[in-house]
Amino acid sequence: MPPDTLAFVGAAGGAGTTRLADHTPGRIDPDMTALCVDDRPLAAGLIDRDLQGAGRLSVCPARAPFERLARAKTPEAAERFGDHVAAAARGFDHVIVDVPPVGANQAVAAVTAVEAAAVVADAGRAGDVLPRTRDRLLDLGVEPTATVVTGTADHPDADAALPTLEADPPAVAASAAAREHVADMLAAALEFEVDTEEERGLREKLSF
Repeated sequence: MPPDTLAFVGAAGGAGTTRLADHTPGRIDPDMTALCVDDRPLAAGLIDRDLQGAGRLSVCPARAPFERLARAKTPEAAERFGDHVAAAARGFDHVIVDVPPVGANQAVAAVTAVEAAAVVADAGRAGDVLPRTRDRLLDLGVEPTATVVTGTADHPDADAALPTLEADPPAVAASAAAREHVADMLAAALEFEVDTEEERGLREKLSF
């Protein structure tokens, strides 16, 4: 059965993990760090995005001053983050979590709260950073389910490769090539196929 919760785990800073997701404009208050620090419910931070067709697409970004980011790295805040992932899984069919390199409490909480973890690395550093990240995940009892390499159309270590998407985000809304690459990535990470033949936004075709 395909996983309901997935983490995209950056193998290094600047690997392009966050750019795999869409941009959320406007005011973000409260963000995910505030929910974890102040022990507020997930619903308080959810922002609904436009989605044609049935279903609901919501995001909960992290955008905070350094002081609150530091407080969000405590063991207590990390535990609350795991609780928020579990709450999202109860309320949505699928949950995707953007995770920084595994080296702090919040990243550990994220990768241990999900059912599957896809490791993301850029093509230039993949050979060095992928083995280290896989080892860290295995030390936490997390078996990586897929490897995504960014900045290239092909890579020997990749289950899915994602070249730089030139179109403005969300690139899948305007570029057929972007839809194909992102669909391949989702197939590798979430174990389901997305039909990208029609010239519509990729989100319209997803089952969640």
